[in-house]
Formats: sequence, C-alpha cells, structure tokens
Amino acid sequence: MTSRLAELHPRRFFLETWRQMDEEARAERERRRREGAGWDSRPLVAMCVGAVCLTAMEYLGNSGGDGLRVDTLGWVLERLHGDRAGPSFWSELRDSPWGRLVALGWWAGWRVLGYFLLPVVVLKLQGQRLVDNGLQTRGWLEHAWMYVLAYAVVLVCVIVVSFTEEFSTYYPFYKLASRSWFDLIVWELLYAAQFFSLEFFFRGWWLAQCKAAMGSHAIFAMVVPYCMIHYGKPGLEAVAAIVAGVVLGTLAMKTRSIWSGFLIHVSVAVSMDVAALLQTTGLPTVWWPEL
Repeated sequence: MTSRLAELHPRRFFLETWRQMDEEARAERERRRREGAGWDSRPLVAMCVGAVCLTAMEYLGNSGGDGLRVDTLGWVLERLHGDRAGPSFWSELRDSPWGRLVALGWWAGWRVLGYFLLPVVVLKLQGQRLVDNGLQTRGWLEHAWMYVLAYAVVLVCVIVVSFTEEFSTYYPFYKLASRSWFDLIVWELLYAAQFFSLEFFFRGWWLAQCKAAMGSHAIFAMVVPYCMIHYGKPGLEAVAAIVAGVVLGTLAMKTRSIWSGFLIHVSVAVSMDVAALLQTTGLPTVWWPEL
C-alpha cells in the first residue's frame, strides 16, 4: 500500500508521467523522420475537426435557446409533421410530461455524435486503431485503486458543496429526476453516455493525436477547451475543471486509458445529482411516474 500511495506523489504522478510523454514523443518523431513519414498532420486534423464538433454541439445540439442556438430538435419534428392540420407532433411532445427528458436525450445524443462518433469516423478514415486512443483495457485494473481513492476524495467535496443553494438549484439538469426511478435512471444513463464520449474526445482522441507533436504540452492544450465547455455552470465547477483536466489528462497518459477518468467523472456526476436531490425533493419513491 505504501508503494502504491507513493505513485500519487506529485513528482511521480505528474512530473514523471509528463517526462515519459516527452521522451516517447521525441522517440516517435525520430522514428517518423527515419521512416520518411513526413509532417505529422494528426494534430491539425484533430484540432480542426474537434473545433467543428464543439461548435456543432454548442449551436445545433441544444433543444432550444436564444441567439444562434437553433432549436434543431423542434425543426426536425416539425418537418416530420409536415403540412398536416392540427397541433404538431413537436408541440404536443414539448408540452407533454416527457418533453424535458426527450430534449435532454437530444442534447446527450449530440454529445455522443460530436465527442465520439465523428472522431471515430475520422480515425477509421486515417486507418488508426480505436484502442490506441485511450480505449485499451489491458492493465487497467492495476490502477483501479487510483479511481477509488480519487472518487473518495471528491465525494467529500461534493457532500460539502451540496449544502450550497447554487449547487442544489443547478443539479440535476433534469429537474424531474425525482419524479420516478424510471426518470432518474434514464437520465443518468444519458448522462453517462455523454461523459464516456467526452472523456474519449478530450483524454483519448485529442491527447493521442497531439502527443507526438506536443508531448506533455498536449495535456495543457486540451485543458483550455475543456475548461470552456464548463462556462455557464457554477463558477467553482469551471475553475475545478482546470485542475480536473490536468489530473485526468495525466491519469489517462499514465494508465494509457480513459476508463479510470470516465469512471471518476460519471461517479462524481451521479453523486452530485443524488446529493442535490437529497437536499431538495428527495429520491424517487415510485418506479413509474404518475402522469
């Protein structure tokens, strides 16, 4: 146990991991030079495609809003309704008891598309293996204890901040989560799917594509947009995203996998929702909502 805890010393966890990334990056650049592979276009493709994905998710992946944020879900369902008389399917669905959950499903679906599916298409077109972009599982259990310890530490912080009004007002995103266990479970599954996709995008794909050219600096380049996607959330969470981005990015490079980061992320997110519910409406008491 002592030797394991020693791995969490900042010098070993951060500096040694970053140094190893830099050494591996130099070795790969040298290999490419010897093989005449030419200029490495992977960071360019990842950053540009990633920017397009982030923009699409922000402006098209919402279920409504103002300014340039288009209600694409409403537009699609209105087109399905066509010129038929009477209330549109979208207007009925939007005003139904399931309207908010469907809207959040649309939101989560766009995150899976932009954070995961489109990058996967790009990787396949480039002839790269998905497993080399943070999805390998071999050896993951050796570092599972880091996940347990990190979650225990963050859980204490979640419990403390759950007593603040800002926290309990903001979470969960789905305000009807306490209506029934069905509502809560479906919402958390949608939430988990977008968290997996997010981890793949930032800590898997982007880091793997930029590592050879940028070494350990790829982590800090990733942290900037990762922090920015938290704008609009409580201020402390946006600040914490900077620290979390560095820690989770380093953890992904250390374990060669996004799985620990994903489990930490989704466990914390679910805990935040549960803590907020316990501070407000309470957990559900029925399996199916009484509509």
